[in-house]
Amino acid sequence: MADPSTATSTAAPPLQAESAIAAASALARVNEPVVKTTAVPRVLPRAMLGEFLGTFVLVFFGVGVVNAAVVTGAQVGLWQVAVVWAIGVTLGIYSSAAMSGAHLNPAITLVGVVFDRFPIHRAIGYVVAQVAGAMAASAVLYTMFAESILEFERRHGLLRGGPGSERSAMVFGEYFPNPAVFGTAEDAWRIVGPQAAFMAELIGTAMLAFLISAVTHPRNSARPPAAVQALFIGLGVAAIISVVAPLTQAGLNPARDFGPRLVSWFLGWGDIAIPGPRGGWLSVYIIAPCIGALIGGGLYRLLAGRLLAPPADDRAS
Repeated sequence: MADPSTATSTAAPPLQAESAIAAASALARVNEPVVKTTAVPRVLPRAMLGEFLGTFVLVFFGVGVVNAAVVTGAQVGLWQVAVVWAIGVTLGIYSSAAMSGAHLNPAITLVGVVFDRFPIHRAIGYVVAQVAGAMAASAVLYTMFAESILEFERRHGLLRGGPGSERSAMVFGEYFPNPAVFGTAEDAWRIVGPQAAFMAELIGTAMLAFLISAVTHPRNSARPPAAVQALFIGLGVAAIISVVAPLTQAGLNPARDFGPRLVSWFLGWGDIAIPGPRGGWLSVYIIAPCIGALIGGGLYRLLAGRLLAPPADDRAS
């Protein structure tokens, strides 16, 4: 953002200088981070490191609690898993907001590109970093849970990469219907079909993008203070997981699905990981969240633009 002292020290007329300052201030608000921090120029490598670290933290706790719940039975009930996801999302945002603005989700980055003029070349770097962070966290988790996963597979007669082994693969990628809830027999496939799974991920991610926008949008005068916005976003994720996870495990984030899923492919789950026992992983866990985020994020921006007054500093300018 332009330095006002520099702008007013030029030979430009006062009105022109004030216009330049106002324009610079408006541009700076376009990519306002979820958690406001001291202004630091977001050079792309630094921003990518932020997205890598933030997504690593998110996946370490989120996918980590799925590992713990499935293969050790440490968590009882979906809400315990969802709460740890909320903590992971919150800590991931706090870990990366100062460096990158804490997107941590390709679908949210896409919202920025479409509606907030986020540069495409930066968006590509963000998505690469997000997937890399998710993969790195999944690899670390496997070093921790490898023996527990093997014991779980032995106990349940699972051949990794064979039919039904999505019951262990679900600790990394996601499947519909949720294998922990409905099992893996073909009879379970009738409970949540590809269309229902697509809609579940689309609607869940639309709600996520809508809530993120509501919590952070400058026109929402009721939004929480910047320092606690990450906490409310995490709680929103937990609530959405509680509704959607029984159907599809609640991906809501293409990097969270694809990074761990790719790691599981390399670890021996093969076709169970990609393309999955029923296919559909690309449409359900990649395309549906992106469409849903555009719907939810776009809807809130439309409502805010039409129904909510701009911030006082915008009106003053």
